[in-house]
Amino acid sequence: MNVIENIREGLRSIQGNLLRTILTALIIAIGITSLVGILTAIDGIQNSVNNSFSSLGASSFDIRNRVVFKIRRDGEKEKNFPAIDYRQVKMYRDRFGAKANISIKTNVTFNAQLKYGSKKTNPNTRLIGCNEYFMETKGFKVGKGRNFSNNDLELATNVCIVGVDVVSQLFEKNEDPLNQEIAILGQKYKVIGLLERKGSMMGGGDDRVVFVPLESGRKVAGDRTLTFDITTSVKDIADMDMIMGEARGAMRVIREDRLGEEDSFTLERSDSAVKQSESITDTLRIGGFVIGFVTLLGAAIALMNIMLVSVTERTREIGIRKSIGATPALIRQQFLIEAIVICVLGGIGGVLMAIPIGNLIAGVVVSENASFIIPWLWITVGILICVGVGLFSGIYPAYKASKLDPIESLRYE
Repeated sequence: MNVIENIREGLRSIQGNLLRTILTALIIAIGITSLVGILTAIDGIQNSVNNSFSSLGASSFDIRNRVVFKIRRDGEKEKNFPAIDYRQVKMYRDRFGAKANISIKTNVTFNAQLKYGSKKTNPNTRLIGCNEYFMETKGFKVGKGRNFSNNDLELATNVCIVGVDVVSQLFEKNEDPLNQEIAILGQKYKVIGLLERKGSMMGGGDDRVVFVPLESGRKVAGDRTLTFDITTSVKDIADMDMIMGEARGAMRVIREDRLGEEDSFTLERSDSAVKQSESITDTLRIGGFVIGFVTLLGAAIALMNIMLVSVTERTREIGIRKSIGATPALIRQQFLIEAIVICVLGGIGGVLMAIPIGNLIAGVVVSENASFIIPWLWITVGILICVGVGLFSGIYPAYKASKLDPIESLRYE
């Protein structure tokens, strides 16, 4: 019964100092919002990245002249090898075309400006030349219209497939972009397909894109040197390691890498990008947890100060309780319960603020299609931390209150 009575006494004390309780709980709520909000945002970003890569599966690997996903240490330089040219790509495709689907693409330019009538896009559109397997392999879906045909690829026809951001900049809402002609780098291209919204980790770059047949991309590039990326999708994942070994050996021969020298290209499984992104988010979680912990430490010190003030204000009340039989343990229990209840109330408020804020940040960083998540793990951790903060902040004031002399306390004015 003493514990229940102490809980009731603590709640009555909180209710009697409502404004101070609200302000104190708000301090805790800000700390929890910082902690849970950051961790929610990181989880939202990771969830979106996982969804982006899930369509690629684990049965493909990329061959490039550069490292795309890698955490570099201080002083470590990014490795860029000589460009993979079209001749090398054709040699690789001829060798592996029967064993796997070979997707080929080249970034013609990252700052193309497209025109349609009097409208034009910002000069930041990606123009990509690709073959028939690229969009399926990389998770791009044609929502309206069609994909490239064999004739488009073999004859290098001037046709294109555009992303949703390009459509929104060039065409009115009630206007059908299909079969319209747009100008790309001074040449006319017919729109044959519209991509579904894809989003990307860096805020929609995969929607600000135009695809053209591989040979058309080479043609429009003129004399500029292009580098080609190769994605090999194996038919049976059990053969992945074997085919990756064969691909590495074949590319070393094609690239004329000497015996004993390192590869002049990078070879990465599609799921390695997910693992790299997870290692990045793990580092971000640690940083977010440290930031949130420092904020909560400040809140805990503020709460301890307020509890000490409360002990001083209620010195006479403590003397009365001791004079009618309250033990030091019960006095300590009462003040600890008050501190914990205030922290838990603040924690609940902080969690309610952190969930929408964290998801909003994730949506801004990733894309507007980021899924809304409720981080039950971080909610539980946040509430448990609140209990810990309450104990940390309340234990000294509770100890001080329990040690007050009842006679001196009754004389206190």
